Amino acid sequence: MYTPTDPFDLRHHGDAEMRDAAAGLTDLAVNVRTGTPPPWLRERIMDSLVSLAAYPDGRAARTTVAERHGLPSGRVLLTAGAAEAFVLIARVARELGVRRPLVVHPQFTEPEAALRDAGFAVSRLLLREADGFALDPAAVPDDADLVVVGNPTNPTSVLHPASAIAALARPGRLLVVDEAFMDAVPDEAQTLADRTDVPGLIVLRSLTKTWGLAGLRIGYVLAEPETVDALERAQPLWPVSTPALAAAEACMDAAALKEAEQAARRIAVERAHLLAGLAEFEEVRVVAAAEAPFVLLHVRHGSEVRERLRRLGFATRRGDTFPGLGPGWIRIAVRDRVTTNRFLQALDQALAMVGA
Repeated sequence: MYTPTDPFDLRHHGDAEMRDAAAGLTDLAVNVRTGTPPPWLRERIMDSLVSLAAYPDGRAARTTVAERHGLPSGRVLLTAGAAEAFVLIARVARELGVRRPLVVHPQFTEPEAALRDAGFAVSRLLLREADGFALDPAAVPDDADLVVVGNPTNPTSVLHPASAIAALARPGRLLVVDEAFMDAVPDEAQTLADRTDVPGLIVLRSLTKTWGLAGLRIGYVLAEPETVDALERAQPLWPVSTPALAAAEACMDAAALKEAEQAARRIAVERAHLLAGLAEFEEVRVVAAAEAPFVLLHVRHGSEVRERLRRLGFATRRGDTFPGLGPGWIRIAVRDRVTTNRFLQALDQALAMVGA
């Protein structure tokens, strides 16, 4: 349970590592795919600017997203990034019967922050490194009437079996699954996005990571129509801009989905190279079951190592703002092989400098 003395800065995110950064600093702190948005997507967004005088109309984009997942449009809500969805859920949670929310940690901290801002006392289930940060559905208390879990999970990079997550569902409980990085998993293995048989399921998706649209803010919710209606009532008018709607439609094209799948498979190859390099360091513990476009590692004197890496030209994501982790944890974005090799050399130097 959160208390006023809670040490975790839930509002710290990877972008903070790059604010006011020196020129030339390589970004391994933010998990947006490099080289994005691609030229064809920038062109689609630019073409939409001729319509800026009109108010946004999200019907076509909503239908396109629904068709991509084989769902009726009434089960889709477009949002200004997945982060907005967490705020909307917190705003309507009491209306939907929530009294005892629980967040599975370590994971993206914004869901808990939004729930606390809405006045909830939030319980935490802390997954353990000794268990590979794997989810045991039996560990979730029966009285939790809203459960939030990431899949694949940020920052651990663990991909939970869809069956384990679905096992959390029960009448009277909302089950919120953050799938912001699922399109970076080959074949989107373990997704629940197209499931309509799981009671209380709310799946959140983001288009900002794979397509490089963090500055545009576009994501969506997949849920039961009654839940979508409640969330939509909590939104302001015209919450998603015309350019963001154009991007949503473009990213649902068959060609775009194929490109995303190819990117996911490249990421898997580059992640394997990064994990192999990290395995050479006796001082480093890695969450080896990584399936997302980032990996989580532990070193002694993690804060000092991060600072040394920064001086050597690499920004990394601190882990001590995630409940369940501490200052020895560092999250590293997966990049191309040349960048990874440069990072591994810098890590070798940083570890030697601090005697980790």
